[in-house]
Amino acid sequence: MTTDTAGPGAGTVDEAVRARPATALRPYVAWYSGYRQRGLAPAVHRGLPSPYLTFILTLDEPLVIAGHPDPAQPPGSYPTLLGGLHTAPALITHEGAQSGVQIAVHPLAARALFGLPAGELAGIDVPADEVIGRLGPQLQDRLRAARTWEERFAALDGALLRAARPSGQVPPEVGWAWRALLRSGGALPVAALARETGWSARHLQERFRRETGLTPKAAARVIRFDRARHLLAASAPPSRLAELAVRCGYFDQAHLAREFRALAGAAPSAWLAAEGPETAKFRNVQGGVAGAAAEWEA
Repeated sequence: MTTDTAGPGAGTVDEAVRARPATALRPYVAWYSGYRQRGLAPAVHRGLPSPYLTFILTLDEPLVIAGHPDPAQPPGSYPTLLGGLHTAPALITHEGAQSGVQIAVHPLAARALFGLPAGELAGIDVPADEVIGRLGPQLQDRLRAARTWEERFAALDGALLRAARPSGQVPPEVGWAWRALLRSGGALPVAALARETGWSARHLQERFRRETGLTPKAAARVIRFDRARHLLAASAPPSRLAELAVRCGYFDQAHLAREFRALAGAAPSAWLAAEGPETAKFRNVQGGVAGAAAEWEA
């Protein structure tokens, strides 16, 4: 468990706690991120594309989304939220207070945990209750009754393990392709993935998108970007963009900058200035204290 707390003034609360789930739950969930902020200035956060589904249970204030990855979705507030993989940022706001737990769900676990493929959530955000029914409010009640972050995470471990249905498996070819992309940092071409699965490239693309919500090519972009932005935020001083581009598999610095603008809606330097580790203005939705190694893994 990793904890980050800060308090610029009396009466201010600024907590972020990151933890791995129980071992038996790790095929489904990568990490938990608990956050609580009070008495801070209003802030806006970009919820960036990542290789995980976004599952959020708020504790007090609802999560306010001013702009979804799909611009056709109207702004709204969410006591609970389940979001699919996406290739554009969300805009999330608070007026000085927010609290909750974000659960990073492996997309291949969507069938087991939620009873549907992650492709049905692609690019959208929905109230979690619409997918998991009463389990969402029940989880919130347990989180609110707990006294510490450790107790909250333990409650999630128990409830999610009971809810998981291991029979909800994806085709093994899709599972292999997803894990291979993660291990390679998004570097494997679709043709190589198809050759290893024994499927045609077209068939792999269709089945992969149905299960994850992205094509293999789009997933590779998101995986590369996710690694790059975590490495950028984790280095002190920040990495030189040319070196980061080479390390993360981009053609050059200009390619990295174009991808950042496309996926984050901002240049790397602008995003880092607004939301990097020195500012730590926003604790939830892919914010927080963990670096690249904790969030980007096969």
